[in-house]
Amino acid sequence: MAKVFTATTPYKIAIVAGEASGDLLGSMMIAALKARFPDAEFVGIGGPKMQSAGCRSLFPMETLAVNGYAEVLRNLRPILAIRKALKRMLLADRPDIFIGVDAPDFNFGLEAALKKAGITTVHYVSPSIWAWRGERIKKIARSVSHMLALFPMEPAIYQQAGIPVTYVGHPLADVLPLQPDQAGMREQMRLPERATVFALLPGSRQNEVRSLAETFIQTAQKLHEQFPQAIFLVPLISRPTRDFFERELYRLGASELPLRIMFGHAHDAIVAADAVLVASGTATLETALLKRPMVITYKVSKLTYRLMWHRKYLPYIGLPNVLAGEFIVPEILQDDATPENLSQALANQVSHRRVTERLQERFTAMHLQLRQNTAERAAEAIAPYLLRKVRA
Repeated sequence: MAKVFTATTPYKIAIVAGEASGDLLGSMMIAALKARFPDAEFVGIGGPKMQSAGCRSLFPMETLAVNGYAEVLRNLRPILAIRKALKRMLLADRPDIFIGVDAPDFNFGLEAALKKAGITTVHYVSPSIWAWRGERIKKIARSVSHMLALFPMEPAIYQQAGIPVTYVGHPLADVLPLQPDQAGMREQMRLPERATVFALLPGSRQNEVRSLAETFIQTAQKLHEQFPQAIFLVPLISRPTRDFFERELYRLGASELPLRIMFGHAHDAIVAADAVLVASGTATLETALLKRPMVITYKVSKLTYRLMWHRKYLPYIGLPNVLAGEFIVPEILQDDATPENLSQALANQVSHRRVTERLQERFTAMHLQLRQNTAERAAEAIAPYLLRKVRA
């Protein structure tokens, strides 16, 4: 079998991310580790950001970017084939450390095999065991040498289970401004300063956009009836998601909506907006850190929803609500996520200035709590494991 790493590499680091948010986290991790270990080689699975940072991706990250029970089942064979091949490669050409960036369903199985073989495994981004499936802590203990936790309520869970853990904060809190410049962004995007602007974020995965596009477009139609001068910004991450969204616009007779589809630039769209309709996930945290009012929504298959809903511990799923410990922004999910309900909730958000001001205060406190110079903290936690090689 061909070697995964260069024979002369002083530090061999395997790193795997499974979706766009993990690609961002992984790229920042790579940059911080390279500052300490400039000769390190990074190999694994990553998207464009990790590859630009210096990671050689052995398999396409897009294959792993699925969510939900039913959705994963439909893609299970290629996912398992990739994990089996990668495990075989890494056991044959052993890395000094393996870093799994989120993607717990993929990474934990791989980490367990590597840890059993004596390879140090670090997992970056704790799964939401505080929200549901807390029994996974046993699997995590078998799989992970060290957990890097992004949220302040997580370390106590791992300490109680005897798993080494470091709270590193969230890297988005480091890179996003404490006071976004909405007026400046609107000027840059050539948007009317006093227009009512809505950002629509239906997700980064193709299956998310397929599940939510129709609802988002119909919600925009309802809002346009109420706010005739409204402008809608829709940042989409890839050509397939953009193509699908445009086909849905045509199918639903919504091609005349004052709607601007953007390639990426989600942060720009959020900053420019008065309110954001956002699919549950990391984008909800981004919206909170950019201090914008939001309505969180999500739709998955009925099977996935039934299985997940009855196993959850908290009454909310959006990260802003989880971190606040209460509902501070609306969550309208599954069958309740109708264009009528979503448009009314968004209209409420833009019509009450005092609500927006209180939200911005809460979001600012959240931002400060999460701003921990995350990439440097993570590299600091990983460095001792790599330095052991030198001492040995």
